[in-house]
Amino acid sequence: MVTRTPTRQTEPGQERQQADLALSDAAIDWLVRLHSGQAGKADHEAFATWRRQSREHELAAREAETIWHGIGLAGDKVQRNARSKLTRRAVLGGVAIGGLAIAGSGLLRPHLFADHSTGAGERATITLPDGSTALLNGDTALNVSFDAAQRHLELLAGQALFQVRPDTGRPFVVAADGGLARAVGTVFDVDIRSQEVVVTVVEGQVDVTAGAQPGTGVLAAADQRVRYGTGRQPSAAEPVDAESETAWRRGKLIFNQRPLSDVVVEIERQRRGRIVITSARLQSLEVTGVFELADPESVLSTIEATLPVKVTRLPFVTILH
Repeated sequence: MVTRTPTRQTEPGQERQQADLALSDAAIDWLVRLHSGQAGKADHEAFATWRRQSREHELAAREAETIWHGIGLAGDKVQRNARSKLTRRAVLGGVAIGGLAIAGSGLLRPHLFADHSTGAGERATITLPDGSTALLNGDTALNVSFDAAQRHLELLAGQALFQVRPDTGRPFVVAADGGLARAVGTVFDVDIRSQEVVVTVVEGQVDVTAGAQPGTGVLAAADQRVRYGTGRQPSAAEPVDAESETAWRRGKLIFNQRPLSDVVVEIERQRRGRIVITSARLQSLEVTGVFELADPESVLSTIEATLPVKVTRLPFVTILH
């Protein structure tokens, strides 16, 4: 089952924003139609007429063309509200539609330089030098640095579950996106999501530090999680069902009111190609359900059937709009 976020009453000023989003979605539809291989001269002329209707139509058309040609503008780091700017929406993930653009963006992925990595849809169990193990989810990259004084790992991308052998003389530390998860003997999961990192404890205890004051940590026990973002202090420990949160290791995807932006990250780990969400409004839609890890397409199909989302599948990229 997939649920929508509660409908909110329109606030003053939001009508203009909603109108802009509607124009942006319409422009995406035009680009999909024009590049379908079935568009004729009349379709191109109709699009030219559509974009001349107003300055807002022209800006929406330019934005759609920017997305189509692979100029990746990612997340809230590049949100723009000024109407003079080319892009006014948050777009999830770097977009590269052309085959060359996809290949070029792949060269920048941390997987190429990591000690251990998995591709889309792959999982791997890594036995570490001390006998601990790291189970890597799909599309994950991990570096390992062990010596006589420390056991240090860096999760560069993706998600991993660590089963740690006790060693009081050498704490086990996993770095991810500016934060540290420190354990002695435990089982815990580190998940790099679209907007934050989530550390979930299955057994034992983990101390999580992040932000400008790394000395102030949050201790999480079994069936608790801690969240943090780049430059942000970690949250208080929150109760969770750790078995559900780590269901991916059993071949399941379990979402409980997860933002669509996070769900897309999960899907991308299991299939090839990028997925782009064309507006912040869609990113915040909530998804609840249980799916098979090996069938990520079923998640997309369910999203399209139950949410106000249209899924357009193209070579190398899927657009949610």
